[in-house]
Amino acid sequence: MTPRWPSLLWVVRHGQSAGNVARDAADAAGDLRIALDHRDVDVPLSPLGEEQARALGAWFAAGDRDHRPEIMLASPYVRAVQTAEIFRNVGGCARDEKICVDERLREKEFGILDGLTRLGIEDVHPEQAEFRLALGKFYHRPPGGESWCDVILRLRSLLDTVSLHYGGRRVMIVAHQVVVLCLRTIIENLGEEEILAIDREGDVANCAITEYRFDPDAGRDGNLVLSRYNVTAPDDVPITREPDAMVAARG
Repeated sequence: MTPRWPSLLWVVRHGQSAGNVARDAADAAGDLRIALDHRDVDVPLSPLGEEQARALGAWFAAGDRDHRPEIMLASPYVRAVQTAEIFRNVGGCARDEKICVDERLREKEFGILDGLTRLGIEDVHPEQAEFRLALGKFYHRPPGGESWCDVILRLRSLLDTVSLHYGGRRVMIVAHQVVVLCLRTIIENLGEEEILAIDREGDVANCAITEYRFDPDAGRDGNLVLSRYNVTAPDDVPITREPDAMVAARG
């Protein structure tokens, strides 16, 4: 019988993006908007982000061939696709392995808050700042955007696809910080407070891996079991742990 789950599943946050850099500059200057002139989906990796992706790929390339991904899935956002491509190009997986882009892995939609700093949200949409404070990030859905629950809903469908097509295979997903945390919520059956407690411990580092291994003795029919979380390649490349910026053409 074909196994239900991958034998190994890695969930990777993309490398540092130009949006992360622009967000830091906007925060430091006390600006209301992040100064970028293109869509969030088009924001590329920063030079440091490219180094981080190369370091991750080189780490896997130096390891056992049987512990490299056979399947590569990525968010359609440029920064995630670039991370996956660089990882592949330096030997992290087979060089002819196709990167399967899946829109269900996209960044959380920020709606009317897109492109605003925290100060900007408080200034332009103070009612949304109040709603978020009252509801918490798990349930707050800005107009035109998503809550964490909305992200979880689409990721349940994504995991159904992984289960259906990639049972027994080694799978890597390259996406975003909220996606990493929401996948943990689903796979580990975590509640709101449990996942938010993990979130409060610190941001997911750029190019950090979260690793699951299939354990046939876990549960009734076997299950994915967390073996590593938020682990970065042992390299001299600086680690960045900034949360994803909200960036847009209106920045």
